Amino acid sequence: MAGVELFPVPDLVAYLTGNWRLEREILDASGATTGTVAGSATFVMEDSVLVYREAGTLEMGGYQGPVTRELHYRPDGPGRASVHFDHGGFFHDVDLREGRWDSTHPCRDDVYRGGYRVLAADRWRQEWAVTGPAKDHVLLTWFSRRPG
Repeated sequence: MAGVELFPVPDLVAYLTGNWRLEREILDASGATTGTVAGSATFVMEDSVLVYREAGTLEMGGYQGPVTRELHYRPDGPGRASVHFDHGGFFHDVDLREGRWDSTHPCRDDVYRGGYRVLAADRWRQEWAVTGPAKDHVLLTWFSRRPG
């Protein structure tokens, strides 16, 4: 994303809290789109944890069906948090004070390399490239704030 001006986020909780439209593209190793997810995501503060919940519809090949996910963002500074899976395991850290963050997460024999890019007050992007013996794909997700 060279040449894209990023939007600094001094307060991660204030920025993320609310309702977002979610659009995800799943690309194979060659860059071809193999699936999409359309849905919504919410960030809600619960007991000092910013809880992320997404729900959408996955279309992949001939399959179409519901998908959900929950992550827990544990704030540890004005623009920072540690992100955990809903079962409690650590996923990655994030610091959006400069409008971007890159991270790596080992998952058994596979590796997730990803990042956040904050594009505006109401739009951000997340990307994960997943490689290893079990997986070889890229997940591109765009978030746009929903009014209200």
